[in-house]
Amino acid sequence: MEKPVALGVDIGGSHITAALIDLETRSLITNSIKRSAVNSQEGKEVILKAWVEIINDAFDSVAKDSRFVGIAMPGPFDYENGISLIKDQDKFKALYQINVKDELAGRLDIPADHIHFINDAAGFLQGEVFAGAAKGNANVLGLTLGTGLGSSICINQKATDADLWNSSFLDGIAEDYLATRWFVKRYKHLSGINLDGVKELVEAVKTDHLATQVFMEFGYNLAQFLIPIINKNKIDTVIIGGNIAQAFNEFSPELIATLKGNGIHAAIKISELKEHAALIGAASCCDEKFNSINS
Repeated sequence: MEKPVALGVDIGGSHITAALIDLETRSLITNSIKRSAVNSQEGKEVILKAWVEIINDAFDSVAKDSRFVGIAMPGPFDYENGISLIKDQDKFKALYQINVKDELAGRLDIPADHIHFINDAAGFLQGEVFAGAAKGNANVLGLTLGTGLGSSICINQKATDADLWNSSFLDGIAEDYLATRWFVKRYKHLSGINLDGVKELVEAVKTDHLATQVFMEFGYNLAQFLIPIINKNKIDTVIIGGNIAQAFNEFSPELIATLKGNGIHAAIKISELKEHAALIGAASCCDEKFNSINS
């Protein structure tokens, strides 16, 4: 049966966001977004109660037999069966080995098979493939660049967590060079000045050649990181999201030039859906038409 509307849910360590998604137009329904702070250190009942309240609130007038939910959730997590495996990450400890799918189904009074889970990084990319910057592309890499490095890969329209943050790179791991702290550390090394983050560095570019140098080095490093991944997986498009994506114009010339210099012509794009990407990607997991075509 066709399901024109589904609820997309994005769960993080301190929040839950939910919104209704029109699966036919592949767009977020205006004014349907609901958000709430949730303390992931709380007990099981407190956490689940907070989630259920937001989900029910977001569904509003949707009949219970037509309620389908896609949830973007951080890992480790058994996404197929809905069981939390988060243990040592200082969040959701009370949900360890709990079947979250069954718990939510009972509280929401909907069938468990109306609830689908996807990794949060994969949800971001799935949204961009379903309705955003990567729509129509077969092999796509997604990066969320910010305080950490999120990564996902989509082969034949199915996104999964790539878990590249701790992969070996240069003199450490990828996240050492491709997150906000690298910009702060590198600029201080060159200038002796402490900055709060990348936004300040963008402002400094106008008058400070050292800021320009930092962005050029970042673009070069990002290209070196991407080259083997693009080649191995035959990636045709790279989607960049996260706060650092706002500085795309500063580092993209060096990034693209270095890729082309190595014979790589994959399209490099910034996220179109931004904070809505994971919501739309999670909801798309409920779209049988989309999933059957691309399974």
